[in-house]
Amino acid sequence: MSFEFIAADLADRATRHLYRQQHLIEQSEAGRVKIAGHWYHNFSSNDYLGLAQSQALTQSVCDAAAVFSPGSGASPLVTGYTASHRQLEDYLCERLNRERVLLFNSGFSANQAVIQTLMRHGGVILADKLSHASMLDGALATKARLKRFAHNDVSHLKRLLRTSKQDTLVMTEGVFSMDGDKALIKDIATLATNAGAMLMLDDAHGFGVLGQTGAGTAEAEPLSQQVLPVLMATFGKAVGTSGAFLALSTQLHEYLLNFGRHYIYSTSMSPLMAQITLASLRLIEKQQWRRDKLQQNIRLFCQQALADGLPLSPSDTAIQPVIIGASEKTLKLAEFIRQQGFWVGAMRAPTVPEAAARLRVTLSAIHKESDIIELVHVIAKGLSHVR
Repeated sequence: MSFEFIAADLADRATRHLYRQQHLIEQSEAGRVKIAGHWYHNFSSNDYLGLAQSQALTQSVCDAAAVFSPGSGASPLVTGYTASHRQLEDYLCERLNRERVLLFNSGFSANQAVIQTLMRHGGVILADKLSHASMLDGALATKARLKRFAHNDVSHLKRLLRTSKQDTLVMTEGVFSMDGDKALIKDIATLATNAGAMLMLDDAHGFGVLGQTGAGTAEAEPLSQQVLPVLMATFGKAVGTSGAFLALSTQLHEYLLNFGRHYIYSTSMSPLMAQITLASLRLIEKQQWRRDKLQQNIRLFCQQALADGLPLSPSDTAIQPVIIGASEKTLKLAEFIRQQGFWVGAMRAPTVPEAAARLRVTLSAIHKESDIIELVHVIAKGLSHVR
């Protein structure tokens, strides 16, 4: 019988407590979700600023829907590139001080596009060990040789750069999605520049949150286009909508327009979604209170976790992992927490290393202080009860 591996692979996942399944969200509101008839405080969303459920953004949806089409109808090089897309691109160029921007339907697609296009002739890719799957998969699909440096280890990166004699792309993340720590981006950028390598940053979890106006890691550090030639960020997290973009020089922009297969052969982002995203970005720029409140909630969680003895990682971002180790115990702990009315993601291999399964607590500006404190108490109680 053909494809017998399918049943075998699924059975293996289940045996190792790594089986994945969807959870249907029946209803959602600020900081809460309804699943299988039960309401939970949601501490697993990437809606860091609470914009996805905000009244202001909902009103923007209604306003934009009366003017802009929900579908683009074509790829961007046919008839799918509209004034709505251009407005969003121009805004991002101004905010980030970049020459050009390309829009994508997902961060995964954007990463695949730029990596596979830039390295189509081969070369060397140096990626942080904890880089996102979309970056690593993109690298593996090229003719380039992929080498991974130890997480945030600039000494290791420096050694690899010394031995690289070909076109070299250095890749890392602004905020790492499973650990919540930040890249040592200034040091990495200096090394890449001095070695004549090109630096790429995936700022999916930094954009909207970091920086004086929420423009992300490139604003927080800051990093110019010359130092950071390839910047990718998504709209599906702090921005509260969907899609992604690449911020590039004019020359790189033109190169992807001509050789980037993911961009050329994909239907454009919805013009309506582009306008909703633009409205959200303007709210982020103006509503400093959202970032302030998020930072307050992060500090509160960390302080309470320290008081309750939770094993936290060195993260000062909205992503707060609680490393458990074994996948089975992590699942049991997540279920215990759900029974107390909280929904927290249980992250297991291959998303994280085999022996580093964890709870991934994500904080938002819309979380109540009392709920944050109660969540920490519940996790601490669960750690003492679950074996």
